[in-house]
Amino acid sequence: MAHSAISQVSVAVPLQTDSSFRRSTFKATSLTFSDKSCISMPSIDLKATRSRSQYVVCMSVQHASKAKVSVSPLSLEDAKEPPLNIYKPKEPYTATIVSVERIVGPKAPGETCHIVIDHDGNLPYWEGQSYGVVPPGENPKKPGSPHNVRLYSIASTRYGDSFDGKTASLCVRRAVYYDPETGKEDPSKNGVCSNFLCNAKPGDKVKITGPSGKIMLLPENNPNATHIMIGTGTGVAPFRGYLRRMFMESVPMKFNGLAWLFLGVANTDSLLYDDEFTKYLNDYPGNFRYDRALSREQKNNKGGKMYVQDKIEEYSDEIFKLLDEGAHIYFCGLKGMMPGIQDTLKRVAEERGESWEQKLSQLKKNKQWHVEVY
Repeated sequence: MAHSAISQVSVAVPLQTDSSFRRSTFKATSLTFSDKSCISMPSIDLKATRSRSQYVVCMSVQHASKAKVSVSPLSLEDAKEPPLNIYKPKEPYTATIVSVERIVGPKAPGETCHIVIDHDGNLPYWEGQSYGVVPPGENPKKPGSPHNVRLYSIASTRYGDSFDGKTASLCVRRAVYYDPETGKEDPSKNGVCSNFLCNAKPGDKVKITGPSGKIMLLPENNPNATHIMIGTGTGVAPFRGYLRRMFMESVPMKFNGLAWLFLGVANTDSLLYDDEFTKYLNDYPGNFRYDRALSREQKNNKGGKMYVQDKIEEYSDEIFKLLDEGAHIYFCGLKGMMPGIQDTLKRVAEERGESWEQKLSQLKKNKQWHVEVY
């Protein structure tokens, strides 16, 4: 960890029963702090995690929660233009799977996985770009030819989840086909690439193309800008990258604006990266807002299911004001999300006596409008 006067103290405590643990007195030696400020007890956050024969208690002292992670190599900040199509479909890069983790709860409809891929620094990218994945096997429509490339938004910053510039992460929902008559799964019609990725094991090889895309790049010329992010399901991927760059990593861009995330999923078990986003909310309440739309658990103000466009309508006055002041707005997810959102924005604009067509045209002209749907 870096950039905090007081970062973290780990204290080893003998393992006892939970009740005796609470009565334990801590003995610690050689604790040094780089500033002389007093440490008041309410500012200390004790988190206990049990490991074999001891409790390790992390004492996060004042401002420690805001300590940012050191990243390397910082030379990844030097390029003036984003990397584009370093590897093409005819000659993809062979990367290695590091890990595949299911990141939704048991009550989530479907399965979503977080997949970390090692590119060894050979396939650099910027936040908001996509990788192409060429699944193994041959294209059934073109025997003898490889499968078509499938694009996936990258869910990590350019430094990756290990902060060393050598990995990229993807957020992938397993595409499963159910026969409408029998209701049973038909594996022959399941998504080839998503199932390959979700079934992958550490050490497996994966063919990657890219990176591609410029429309979702995060504009960093103004560190005080407002960024409104609207995602459904795995469409949250680029926003995870943005937010880690803004709030987690120690990078040259010192973000001091407002990041506002709207995330639409089916239910609580379907929330993606919720712990990360909740931490930013606690650590940076003046710079981050986070609104969830849970369609199967919440009702909108008309009594129907709560979709992300209903949340947008709820805050429409504020959103339109921010857009008028130059905010960037981003949309990522299934293409079916956009008609409902556009209808809502059009209705809100008309209620305000504005023409949505003119407003949208102006937003696009000003490069405030960023859409990536699939």
